[in-house]
Amino acid sequence: KNDGLIGNIYSMGLALQALETSSKLYAPREWDCTSAFSVVCKSEYSQPMAIAQVLPALLYRPYLQAADVDCTSSTRRSPDQEYLASPSAPPAANIRVYYSIINKLQGAYFNHSISVEVPAGSTLLKVLKAAEEEQPHTFSFKTEQTSWGPMVVSIHGLAANPKDRTYWHFLGDEDALQEGVGTYKPHNMEHIVANFTTY
Repeated sequence: KNDGLIGNIYSMGLALQALETSSKLYAPREWDCTSAFSVVCKSEYSQPMAIAQVLPALLYRPYLQAADVDCTSSTRRSPDQEYLASPSAPPAANIRVYYSIINKLQGAYFNHSISVEVPAGSTLLKVLKAAEEEQPHTFSFKTEQTSWGPMVVSIHGLAANPKDRTYWHFLGDEDALQEGVGTYKPHNMEHIVANFTTY
């Protein structure tokens, strides 16, 4: 893509590794390495699998050499140390998120919407939980833990099925989300849609 994104944020690590090692053989067009690395640097990687895939490209070395990085000379504190050293932060303001679930594919079709308030900086998973707390019959959902974090496998009793090639596709303001429910942080007044679809 023109903004440097290759596929989505989850595929960036592998794509950077492949292109960095084979850039001389990349024939279709010149690879804009700077914009691709800019996308990575602006992204907040918190899932271990995503970090593991992007780390070799950021260090310009294979996994076997990654252990040779010297972090002891760094004066920067870890996020935990910075948090412990900082004075108490004021409580975060709440944001309002609109959330819809849509099924026009199987069984009894449905289209339900709700508006929930969550603390600013909350993940999408927190939004789903807030909706479920307000209307448990309508917005119930189930997740499965994966190496990329929690994955929504069922909403409103309708489960994704690999045999039918169905899944729950999440969009934010009509654009496909580039992160999972455990890491994506909606903004105030965003409309999140979970659409039951096929691949």
